[in-house]
Amino acid sequence: MRGSRIKPQLVFALICALVFQIYASDPLFYESFDENFDGRWIVSHKDDFKGVWKHAKSDGHDDHGLLVSEPAKKYAIVKELDKPVSLKDGTVVLQYEVRLQNGLECGGAYLKYLRPQEASWVAEEFDNESPYAIMFGPDKCGSTNKIHFILKHKNPKTGDYVEHHLKFPPSVPFDKLTHVYTAVITPDNHLHILIDGEEKKKANFLSSEDFEPPLIPPKTIPDPEDKKPEDWDERAKIPDPEATKPNDWDEDAPMEIEDADAVKPEGWLDDEPEEIDDPEASKPEDWDDEEDGEWEAPKIDNPKCEEAPGCGEWKRPMKRNPAYKGKWSAPLIDNPAYKGIWKPRDIPNPEYFELEKPNYEPIEAIGIDIWTMQDGILFDNILIADDEKVAASYRQTTWKPKYDVEKEKEKVDEASPGSGALAGVQKKVFELLYKIADIPFLEAYKIKIIDLIEKAETQPNLTLGILGSVVVVLLTILFRLLFGGKKPVVAPVTPPAAPTETTSAEDTTEEKEEEDKEEDKADGGAQRPRRRRA
Repeated sequence: MRGSRIKPQLVFALICALVFQIYASDPLFYESFDENFDGRWIVSHKDDFKGVWKHAKSDGHDDHGLLVSEPAKKYAIVKELDKPVSLKDGTVVLQYEVRLQNGLECGGAYLKYLRPQEASWVAEEFDNESPYAIMFGPDKCGSTNKIHFILKHKNPKTGDYVEHHLKFPPSVPFDKLTHVYTAVITPDNHLHILIDGEEKKKANFLSSEDFEPPLIPPKTIPDPEDKKPEDWDERAKIPDPEATKPNDWDEDAPMEIEDADAVKPEGWLDDEPEEIDDPEASKPEDWDDEEDGEWEAPKIDNPKCEEAPGCGEWKRPMKRNPAYKGKWSAPLIDNPAYKGIWKPRDIPNPEYFELEKPNYEPIEAIGIDIWTMQDGILFDNILIADDEKVAASYRQTTWKPKYDVEKEKEKVDEASPGSGALAGVQKKVFELLYKIADIPFLEAYKIKIIDLIEKAETQPNLTLGILGSVVVVLLTILFRLLFGGKKPVVAPVTPPAAPTETTSAEDTTEEKEEEDKEEDKADGGAQRPRRRRA
């Protein structure tokens, strides 16, 4: 806006917001954080959660939010709802804004929608063990980079609550702008995940393709009592028992032998070493023979060898031995006793049940319990509604104006003389690559792709080279998918011991921090190394 002129886009946004407000109903819950949260939100009194929450302004705005103020801390805070929200009838929309003002290298920025507590509800005791109905929002650390959506669903046969994770969730936006995250649960058993009002994921709660594990258990399971018979042969090929080693097969013949036809080049300097002491080097004045040991001059290449074919003792080069055959082994033939790969027989699953729609638990409170390496995470405009128009209205009035200002400032920064035009191009490339990494059929390669992208983001001097590596990886994957070939083996990731509720990036990082501390202790006892050269 310049002078008193109003941008047409702003006028349009205000008109849209007014229309939405006219036709939209009131939200079931809304927290703007315009006022201080003290007395309304309860900070956990648990010893592990020492992170300090603050009522603070978003950078560059007059709008306030709930701020994560310190890095490398655990945070927990909860807000009890005036009335529980049912998810069983009609549409329910869960929406909130979060701004990663200092980025997010390792940590969570998700919300937990808590179900009624088995015992009397004690907000001051809220922590990661508190039972929830839904967990939703960004989580990023190491190989984890996703917008979580986890539904805790009760098995009517066993009474156990099971975490059902959304498959192939969208990735976390990597910039430092305010983003609004929306989860829409509809009566037709569908889930819609929106980022900044744009749908990024659609899933069916009852589909085994969309949740892991599926809400509806399989009808049959392998019989745990079934055992493989002792005479069951799973070898498709076996060594030919009638084959014998040929008489002329020498297993002891070496792979390489000296080249008897080789001759020493003329002018070879037998008496000259390849390296000599640097004649210009001198012992440092602060060198202590007792503490540092006997000083030795550094070595340099012998200049006499540069003009000669070679120096030192001449030896005949090696060549491949034509008589080499290696260890003999019998050729493989089809196994006449082969019965195939054994697997236990299937039996009816005692935990199986039919389900027409999920048995959602009501939401009694909203909580945030995270462990993060970053400060500057700002939560704002937390909303629960039974109408998608309400959520859209709040996006237009609370999120869009802030985002437009931040986006405009980002463009100005990118266009400034110090930033260079390359920064804007790189940003667009990163955005495209993150979208490519989210393609479902690339899931097996997602960790490798995102790891390369993040290295490019955090190491500007290597960006172009790393981006080239990402392109090579993508082309290789595409080639294999189109023309076949052996799939790369993805190294399994051993998860850390998980808390009762869910395993998130915060737990992984905490264990890594403890390992680093132990390594630091070990390093502290190392002796001073001896300096051998200047």
